[in-house]
Amino acid sequence: MNPILIPSSAARRLFLGAQGLLADPKRRATKAELLKTIQGMGFVQVDTINVAGRAHDLTLFSRLEGYRPTQLASLLEKDRSLFEGWTHDASVIPSVWYPQWKPRFRRDKPRIEAHPWWRNLLGEEASTVCSQVLERITTEGPLGSADFEHPEKRGLWWGWKPQKAALDYLWRTGRLGVAGRVNFQKRYDLVERLFPGIDQRAEPAPDEHLEWVCSTAAERLLVFTAKELAAFWSALDAAEVRPWCHLAIREGRILPALIEAMDGAEPQAGFVVQDWEKRLANSPEGTPAIRLLSPFDPVVRDRARALRRFGFDYRFEAFVPEPKRVYGYFVFPLLEGEELVGRIDLKLHRNLGYLEVRGLWWEFGIRATKARMKKLNAALEGMAGFLGAKEIVGL
Repeated sequence: MNPILIPSSAARRLFLGAQGLLADPKRRATKAELLKTIQGMGFVQVDTINVAGRAHDLTLFSRLEGYRPTQLASLLEKDRSLFEGWTHDASVIPSVWYPQWKPRFRRDKPRIEAHPWWRNLLGEEASTVCSQVLERITTEGPLGSADFEHPEKRGLWWGWKPQKAALDYLWRTGRLGVAGRVNFQKRYDLVERLFPGIDQRAEPAPDEHLEWVCSTAAERLLVFTAKELAAFWSALDAAEVRPWCHLAIREGRILPALIEAMDGAEPQAGFVVQDWEKRLANSPEGTPAIRLLSPFDPVVRDRARALRRFGFDYRFEAFVPEPKRVYGYFVFPLLEGEELVGRIDLKLHRNLGYLEVRGLWWEFGIRATKARMKKLNAALEGMAGFLGAKEIVGL
């Protein structure tokens, strides 16, 4: 079968639509709509950096302007319709998929145990520490790292004590789940108490798991390479998903494609869902407003894909030494319609009540017209209101 040439504009619109960025951000923000949005995206990454706001809150706000963090907390901590798990990083995921994490728990257990960083943190008493942590949580209920005392902290980066490492290890291997957070610090409980019934479902067979990983990722990418398909959940590698791609082509579920690039590179060999033309015809155009995307947004998480699809060369510079930063510590890409047109560095000064614009850069060929600046100001005002800032300075 000859590959189909997918124009970059089509690949871009399909991807934005699949990731919830073509839907009206002003639609009513109920808990049901929030859950539907997260299910459509697949997951939302969680991160500790809080210069402007939490990564998951910023990602959800860009898609649903009426979103409030209390809604997410309710879905996570009361309804239990979401859980915190691991994809490429810590993420919020629909609980209905929890059994699909059992293969990951099983695979990650020996990897973590063998890793020098974890071995250093847990020390020779790893088994004893984990048993003691489990015993206390079984008896006392949800606990966090602060509930455990230890005279020694280990590790070059965060200085974790062994019990904190044990809690994270037991979470990453499926013995514990995140019951909630206090001041963003995780509190853990037994999985069987958090998700009764769901946790008892059997681990899926390898072929069932492969089908789930690939079909759900394909539905949330629509246009993809085998590497991108595997990277979506970070559950399998590209070599493991390629046989599924070949089978899906034979079954008529996906088609071989050449994906046109915005950065001038040769079209990339990949795949597209079978009904891509129908989906493209039925998809709305991107809203003309400007949206501020979190640096952890799925649209820019894969930097190479962002460059090919949008011609947008993006690097998250929080971990780059300040003298070497080109833009700034926490830079938001600016999405206007279906194009990434610029970037803006923001910092929330909570104690002083204002949102600071520390830098603004437009992409080559993008003019700061009055109409565009009006849209940017509207986006900043919306963000400031969401973050609780009373004014914006620096623009």
